[in-house]
Amino acid sequence: MQQSILIIDDEKDIRTSLAGILEDEGYQVLSEEGGAEGIECALQELPDLILLDIWMPGMDGLETLEKLKRLIPHVTVIMISGHGTIETAVRATKLGAFDFIEKPLSLEKVLISVANALQLQELKVQNAELKRSASADNQLIGTSPKISAVREMIPRIAMTSTPVLISGERGTGKNLIACSLHCSSARRERPFITVNCSAIPEGLIDSELFGHEKGAFAGATSNKKGRFDQADGGTIFLDEIGDLSLSTQAKILNFIRDGRFERVGGNRSLNADIRLVAASSRSLEKDISTGTFSEDLYSQLNTIHLKTPLLRERMEDLDLLVQFFVAQFFRREGGEAKAFLPEALDRLRNYHWPGNLRELKNVVERILIVTQGRVISADDIPLLSIEQQNDSLADQPDAETAHHTALRLAREDFEREFIIQKLEENDWNISRTAEIIELERSNLHRKIKSYGIDVRR
Repeated sequence: MQQSILIIDDEKDIRTSLAGILEDEGYQVLSEEGGAEGIECALQELPDLILLDIWMPGMDGLETLEKLKRLIPHVTVIMISGHGTIETAVRATKLGAFDFIEKPLSLEKVLISVANALQLQELKVQNAELKRSASADNQLIGTSPKISAVREMIPRIAMTSTPVLISGERGTGKNLIACSLHCSSARRERPFITVNCSAIPEGLIDSELFGHEKGAFAGATSNKKGRFDQADGGTIFLDEIGDLSLSTQAKILNFIRDGRFERVGGNRSLNADIRLVAASSRSLEKDISTGTFSEDLYSQLNTIHLKTPLLRERMEDLDLLVQFFVAQFFRREGGEAKAFLPEALDRLRNYHWPGNLRELKNVVERILIVTQGRVISADDIPLLSIEQQNDSLADQPDAETAHHTALRLAREDFEREFIIQKLEENDWNISRTAEIIELERSNLHRKIKSYGIDVRR
């Protein structure tokens, strides 16, 4: 998908010359001669960058900038002026301008500023995703045959654009495999976008994925780009794809087939170059038999199918995983690291771990927090009862309790990630975020507090 640039300048010659050099560089160029027209165009087209003249009749550039930033907070704007002053430049910067270029324009400087602005914009998207998905804390840990087989497959399939399906129980690390695929591919410098399909209400998922046009539904006051727009050139990871409705599945199938999609409420066909990775913890084959999952979509996704092993199938990796979670915890929280004695590891090893890696991580962190000494013995692991240590899944009372605990923790993880994502999209504005996700502001405040989300950005 071409990156789009909107030029707002009352001088026709400036618009023409800028459009010429930018189109030669491969950008899609739009242009308007006034602030009001420019704002309207920006709301309709959602350009990646705006070049905005300061001195224009009627609504000047600073007023236009202020309104643009209020209506489209994430838009990147470069100011241009033939009568620039330090005071004007400072005010433009405070209003959110990325750069300030004086006339007569140096075409070389314009191109450098444009490239820098667009690159920074891409980096912001990448950082927001990679901080949560591709950090040093997200690795495929272990030497067991099953996880080694998965790790060895990743370089073989990473360099293609063929869709990938990852299946496995919740908490087995499907997101880690998706991240590894992206980071091992030629797309590694482009965005890696994660969407938790089960965490987004059905009525909002199409808008979240594909964006929407102004007026598409109540509350759609302007055009919005979706996650497919953000993932252009990179990878999109659709976690729990089985939770999507059949209508949304049909749109994804059409995108896989022709690389094009439409925003909600729109009729323009947009193209994007995206590697699609999907994951599911449920049996999609069973969903096909019950009519809740598209057989055609499954056929497209199942071309490359990776299965994540259960933790109880790779218990020889438990020692390494515990060491990793311990190091991860103290790297994040600080303090002196603690060590698990062999007897403590044996007790962990004798549990069947219905919640897989996620449950192990939660248990390890809980032990690290409540244990006072630096050495952790078997007596420091009170969370696993004798019944829970029985590796027979037939122990229903305790197995069901552990299963529901793991499910609750998984849902909380999904909700926390969704709230962080929406806060980032709305510049950490709690009121605007509450309105977008249709949640009472007081309820959102409580969730932010309970999940320990830092909104002081």
